[in-house]
Amino acid sequence: MKLLRLSTQIHKWVALVIGLQVLFWVGGGLVMTAIPIETVRSEHRFQKPDYPAFAIDALIPMHTAAAGLSAPIDKAELRHTPRGPAWVFTPKSGEPVILSALDGKPFPALPRAEALRLAQAAYRGEAQAEKATLFDEAPRETGREGPLWRIDFNDFEHTSFYLSPETGEVVTRRSGVWRFYDFFWRLHILDFKNGENFNHPTLIILTILTLSMVISGFILLWIKLARDWTVHRATRHKLAQKA
Repeated sequence: MKLLRLSTQIHKWVALVIGLQVLFWVGGGLVMTAIPIETVRSEHRFQKPDYPAFAIDALIPMHTAAAGLSAPIDKAELRHTPRGPAWVFTPKSGEPVILSALDGKPFPALPRAEALRLAQAAYRGEAQAEKATLFDEAPRETGREGPLWRIDFNDFEHTSFYLSPETGEVVTRRSGVWRFYDFFWRLHILDFKNGENFNHPTLIILTILTLSMVISGFILLWIKLARDWTVHRATRHKLAQKA
């Protein structure tokens, strides 16, 4: 009886405390399994555009392009971009430096009209790019730093492409589906700031409480089944004696 009473109390109070969070976990799990991750990432709305061709002998060597850099370089990459070939130099600390592989100079600022054109070329579907916004600091939802162009399309999903203001590349994609998914993801891991930390104390404590609720529920179920079986056997025994 003591075990039954203790298990009942634990189950009742823990369920009262974490019931809403369990609902969020289940609801979030449903959202995350029902919506394909490719749709969340807007992969069905993106197509890699055709880049302009260039002659290899027209490129400047890597050491020539890097001659004016002062910081030690950890990585150098030749990249094909919508605005032409580019050398991307990643220092040991700080942001990458992007230079044109044709003249070794930084790309000129990407104008609004060109940003709209490049985004439209990378979009798969019938919708049109209707709005272009240049952010001096990338919005939090991108998970990036520095300036970015955001191009909004007039499709049902409210798709947005974020473009590099230097190379014109689509660096990430967001949509109403992504934001809906992200909302439930943050509820799921209880990290409303960055949506990345699923090892914080609140989540761990709630998980432990949920586990205790499940264990106490199994104990209650076992006790109830054992009592029902005892009653059933006693009833059959009495019926057998009467017969």
